[in-house]
Amino acid sequence: MAWNEPGKPGQDPWGGPGNQGGQNRPPKRGNDDSDLDALLKKAQGILGGANDKFSGGGVGGFGGSLIVAVIVVIWLLSGIYIVDPAERGVVTRFGAFVEETKAGPHWHLPYPIETVRIVNVDQIRTAEIGYRSDSRNRAGNVPNESLMLTKDENIVDLKIAVQYKIQSANQYLFNVADPDDTLRAVTESALREVVGQNTMDFVLTEGRNEVVLKVQQLAQANLDDYRVGLLLTSVNLQDAQPPEQVQSAFADVVKAREDRERLINEAEAYANDILPKARGAAARQLEEASAYHDQVIAQATGEAARFTSIVSEYKKAPEVTRNRLYIDAISNVLSSTSKVFVGSESSNNLLYLPLDKMVSGQATVPFKLEESPAVATPMVNNSQSGTAGSSRSNIREYLKNRELR
Repeated sequence: MAWNEPGKPGQDPWGGPGNQGGQNRPPKRGNDDSDLDALLKKAQGILGGANDKFSGGGVGGFGGSLIVAVIVVIWLLSGIYIVDPAERGVVTRFGAFVEETKAGPHWHLPYPIETVRIVNVDQIRTAEIGYRSDSRNRAGNVPNESLMLTKDENIVDLKIAVQYKIQSANQYLFNVADPDDTLRAVTESALREVVGQNTMDFVLTEGRNEVVLKVQQLAQANLDDYRVGLLLTSVNLQDAQPPEQVQSAFADVVKAREDRERLINEAEAYANDILPKARGAAARQLEEASAYHDQVIAQATGEAARFTSIVSEYKKAPEVTRNRLYIDAISNVLSSTSKVFVGSESSNNLLYLPLDKMVSGQATVPFKLEESPAVATPMVNNSQSGTAGSSRSNIREYLKNRELR
């Protein structure tokens, strides 16, 4: 049986007006149908009044159409958006990707048909692996990320900072659920792979730059395969050291290695200093020997030429040549002795001997020829060295014994 069957009042359970069953009506609520009907009637009254004003008491449909048109225009204008130079706009239609817009003003179908998400593609972001830094730049170690196994089965503690930016806003938003965590996982995996392919000494000493370069290349290749839309700009090795338990022993090893390198460098420096000097001395001796060789040959050649010329002159004038040879020989002998021969016919002559100049080798050696052309008597002679000495009579006796004429 229907609640509001005609002829049977009081059957309405909601207790309408004049209905005796109103006492069983539930209390009013804010979202009740009667309240909704009241709001609709109130809105219609307001719109009706507006229609009367726009129409001047005429047809109310014109005013309603104008309001609808204004609302439509405002709704269409809500689709205008501006993209900054450092940003990209990603437009989606009912959640599906439509296009990626660059800098400048753009328009899309308003909500709820299309929406746009602005993504900053020039912002440099940082991912920390092996540590976490707070707002005061205090770093905290994360052992499950920093401790890694090397090729020679040693453990190293590495901390790296990765800087990256968004390369493709479309891929960044839609291809991966959490691209930032994906980048962290990919970089950590690449770091573990590179460290596992090298020894501990290589990773902690001379191989740091090479390790960082390989990690960046491998991580970027994996990100491109995953189409994450991220570009690695730099990978920086913050810290590389052995575990805390063996750091003191490793420090001793490093110090010994540095001492070895220092001694090697010192030895190489000494060798680089000695070898050029030895080569220079050897070259100098070779040049001196060559010069002496040339000098001896030239001197012998000159002596031979001189002897040949003397023989030629001797054949022309034997006596004159013999006297000349004698004088030259006596001059050479007396010039190399410090003894002084004095020859004088009378003993009354006062003879001045400059002994100071004779000792210093500055005195001249004059000669006086006696009656015999074969005898030359030096008046004063000074030279640097010598041991033999004789008087004038001894010289004459010596010449007579040699039968010089």
